[in-house]
Amino acid sequence: MMLVEQTTVPIEALPVTEFRDHLRLGTGFADDSVQDIVLESYVRAAMAAIEARTGKVLVTRSYSWSLTAWRQPARQVLPVAPVAALTEIKLLDRDGGATIVDPASYRLAPDSQRPCLTAVGHHLPTIPHQGSVELRFTAGFGATWADLPPDLGQAVFLLAAHYYENRSAMVAGEKPMPFGVSLLIDRYRTVRLFGEAAK
Repeated sequence: MMLVEQTTVPIEALPVTEFRDHLRLGTGFADDSVQDIVLESYVRAAMAAIEARTGKVLVTRSYSWSLTAWRQPARQVLPVAPVAALTEIKLLDRDGGATIVDPASYRLAPDSQRPCLTAVGHHLPTIPHQGSVELRFTAGFGATWADLPPDLGQAVFLLAAHYYENRSAMVAGEKPMPFGVSLLIDRYRTVRLFGEAAK
């Protein structure tokens, strides 16, 4: 399987000014914004780490996801959450020929932890022999930083601050995720049961 981020988080959606305030950096100078590129990079890095740890997309983006077999005949767990919409499903044969799947034959079962593609009928579309299927969807809590749950937003700030304060080098033996950040994000982590992982 391969998950590809089709769009990125625009700078306008990132809380760079708020993060500068969180760090209590000086203000009122002509060059207040000189560190904004650096601060943006730490916010993006913290977001990526938290999204990887939780399986949650913080700010809405578009994705494509390719796989060669369904996990279950009538149901496929999606790799991230929350998923706002399935925009297209495309079957690809081994020669690259594409067939768009009728949207009436499937639906999205929304879930904050494990959203699913489900069949309308007995089974999902048959994937061609030696071919694949590509799903396109949008996922995320919302288009702006204000749409995030407050604890996830705080976790991003804490982790970004950790990166900023330890930017010269990681301390030997230091845990990659600070304890306070782990406490904030633990309830968002997906627990996979009975081997039902997204294929």
